[in-house]
Amino acid sequence: MSSGFRQPAFRDELPPAADIIGENPAPRLTTMYRRIWFETMHEMPFVNTALSVEALGFQRWQPGNPATTDPAAALLDGHPGAAAPAPAGDWIGAVITPWFINVFLLPGGGSLWSDRRRGERCWLEFPIGPLEFIADHDPTAEVATFQYCPLFAPPSEFSSQTAARAAALAALAAMFEPLPGAPRSAAAPSTRKPGSSRRAFFRRISQG
Repeated sequence: MSSGFRQPAFRDELPPAADIIGENPAPRLTTMYRRIWFETMHEMPFVNTALSVEALGFQRWQPGNPATTDPAAALLDGHPGAAAPAPAGDWIGAVITPWFINVFLLPGGGSLWSDRRRGERCWLEFPIGPLEFIADHDPTAEVATFQYCPLFAPPSEFSSQTAARAAALAALAAMFEPLPGAPRSAAAPSTRKPGSSRRAFFRRISQG
């Protein structure tokens, strides 16, 4: 047996370079997951029918800069994702569905995004510390390429859309708040262990 690392029998090919998304992606994500809900997910036994599909809190963010908008401002006038974006940076926001609540990263021209194979995991640095994201790619979908950080799957603990929305916005806010004593620049190399950052992240969500 070779002493080298064993390679998986199958790996997805690296997808084409993702197109930069210039406009707030929340409407496209909402359309995509509503379609998935009606086509394939609505009869699944683990879904939470108290929840509906909603993309919210999307803003552009660049490592090393402060968050450009308050995530809650993305609910202006009752329209998810209505806040005006900053001129540069990749898109960060949340998506609620009856079967998951996740934070999403989409390419907006910033330095946080990098093209990755479907299913590939990576740790990305935020003010709270490194958080793990998973790449996905479907060239036939309304949003072909994105990365996501799982929050709740399935989101069975939520009794209403209001509660799910509050948890999603709390997660977004927590990402941009450094831990006590940590440097405020997200561009600085992290000395924090990924696991500790993730635990702190979920503690802040639960306290939100």
